[in-house]
Parts: sequence; C-alpha cells; structure tokens
Amino acid sequence: MSPIAHLPYVRLRFALLLLGSGLLLFGMWLYWNTTAAARPIAQLDRLPIVRTVYFPATGHHLSNRVGFLDFWRANGQLHTFGMPISEELVIEGRIVQYFERARFEYHPEYAGTPLQVQLGLIGKEWLARQSIASPPAAAGAAGAFFPETGYTLSGEFLEFWERRGGLPIFGFPISAEHTSDGSVIQYFERARLRYRPDALSPFLRQQQGIYGFDLDTLHEVEIDDIGRQLASLLGINTAPVARLPGAVDWSPELWSRRIEVDLARQQLFAYEDQLLVFTAPVATGRDGFNTPRGAFAIYYRLPEQTMTGCLGGECWYVPNIPWVQYVVGGVALHGTYWHNAHGTGVRMSHGCINLRIDDAQWLYEWADLGVPVQIY
Repeated sequence: MSPIAHLPYVRLRFALLLLGSGLLLFGMWLYWNTTAAARPIAQLDRLPIVRTVYFPATGHHLSNRVGFLDFWRANGQLHTFGMPISEELVIEGRIVQYFERARFEYHPEYAGTPLQVQLGLIGKEWLARQSIASPPAAAGAAGAFFPETGYTLSGEFLEFWERRGGLPIFGFPISAEHTSDGSVIQYFERARLRYRPDALSPFLRQQQGIYGFDLDTLHEVEIDDIGRQLASLLGINTAPVARLPGAVDWSPELWSRRIEVDLARQQLFAYEDQLLVFTAPVATGRDGFNTPRGAFAIYYRLPEQTMTGCLGGECWYVPNIPWVQYVVGGVALHGTYWHNAHGTGVRMSHGCINLRIDDAQWLYEWADLGVPVQIY
C-alpha cells in the first residue's frame, strides 16, 4: 500500500491523541481546583512559621498539633512548666505530654475553647502514690479557705497562686504548708510549690521592712519538678529523641515579640506574634512627669541600676533598682520596691513604667534589645 493510502489513518490517530491529551489536562485541572477548594486556606496560602520546636537540653519536641505549644507559650513558659521531657503520648485514649513541672492533656470534647488543653492532676497522683496524707488546716487559719478540699492558702503561696494562674494552672490546695527537705512546701492538685526565702536579697528584705509591704522576686516561690518525678515513677519514656526534620530550637526570638503599655488601664501586655503571653499591672508617670506615648523599642538594659537625677525642680537618688529596660530617653521599664500601687490607677513615677519586681524580672528574661514597646 502506498504512503498516500496511510494518510487518513495517521490523521485519525493524531486527532485521537490530541483529544486524549486534552481530556487528561482538563481532568488534572478539574481535580486540582475541586480538591484545592476543599483544603484549608492555611494549607494553600501559607504554612505556620513555627509548627514544632525542639529543646536540646531534654531532647524533646513541643508542637501545636493539639494546641500544646500555644498553651505553653501563653501560660508562663519555662518558669511555670519547664521543658518537655516526653513526646506526645496516647495514654488511656488521651493525648498527653509530660513536662518537668506539669502534664498537658488534650480534651477534644472542648476543641476550640480555652479548655482544649488542661493540666493533669499530677500533685494529687503523686500524693496518692506516696501514701502521704495531710491533715486539713486548723479551723480559723488565716488565708483563703477552699471548702472543695478543706485546705487554706495563705502568705507567699496565696500571692503566687493568684498571680501565676490560679485554679486552671495549680488547682485547689490538697495539703497544708509543711516543711520538707529544709524548706516550706504545699501540694496542689496540679503542682507542688516551694518557698525559697533566700531568693529575696538582703537589700530587698531591708526595703520590705522599711516600706512595710511584701516584695517578691520571680523565684521566691518555685514550682517543683513533680512532673519529672511522676513520669519516672510511672515508667514514662523520657529518653531524648532525634530532632524531627524542620524542627528548630525553641527561643522567644522565633516569634515577633512586642510590649504594649495601656496608660488608661495601667496594664502592660507582652505578645509573641498575636498571642498574649504575659500581663502585668504598672504605675506610670504622674502629672508633670507623664510617660510619653508613642512607638519605641528597648535600647539599653541593666539587671540593676542606681538612678539619680533632677527634673522639674525635683531631685532623686534611688539605689539598686532591679531589671531596668530603657525604651526612650530616660524612660525605662523596671521593678520597684518603694511602692505597691501597680495597676491601682495611682501614677507614681517621674515617667518610667514601674512594675512589681517579679513581673519586671519575667519581662527582662523574656525581652531583648530592639523589642518594640508601644505606649498608648
């Protein structure tokens, strides 16, 4: 047969090939667009900057898959919970993770609410396994009495409990204060607190006596590592694991940090991206020495400084001011030991932003040079 005779057959095969290719491309386009429409926007347009972080000191990850990372960031971080000492585990059908001072638990029945992540009752479990029984507090004991458990909370422990999370973080007291290993401790459903009077320097202890009100440093009351102790008792695997691909070392610098000071409410707020991670009452400049409004940034920091100066016909000499962070001119964030008017609306300073000592220390350890400070 001549080549000319083959021509209609070749044309037919070519046309069928073009038709098949077109149908394939159309099918691919249709699949991509219909499946893409069903995907979450976050998957299509962007990925989280940090999804999982790694703690080299313990060899474990902390992820936001079920909200553990954001809960940790928003409720005290290292100071409250310590580092993770296990990976996420499924125990009795629930996702949990152990930390040095806590156990996180995921409650899917409350997904999307503040109760999605809750803290395990590790203090209660520890006491039960140690067969330690603590008699109820004596009737009429000073402090806040909790009929739910029959115990009273007072003094430094009560102040710490109220400032650092209260019932959701610590639970009810389940023992009276008592001495153990040479220091005063008290058990709570979710923690064990220990009083360390040596954390208050002789100078601050002297000032406390002079001014007649209580001063607190960040580590005067500590949360014991009962999470680690209970994990060991239960045989939880806390061995370090290899870093997951893409996981970065945890640091506050992983997020865009900023500080806001609300002069009307006399409150300070610290953020990591859009997540509120810290709140504290402040006392700002009184009339004639008003704290300036505007957008500033921390440009100089000192753990302690003696401040002297004269302004508006007034002069001052104030030694040993703790946790100083300058934001504009001579205006600084710092701790105060000469008043306790923070958050009351009584403005006490010559323009600086006064904080309680423990709050100033937390902020100093979290912030750094260049962190923006918005005062409004």
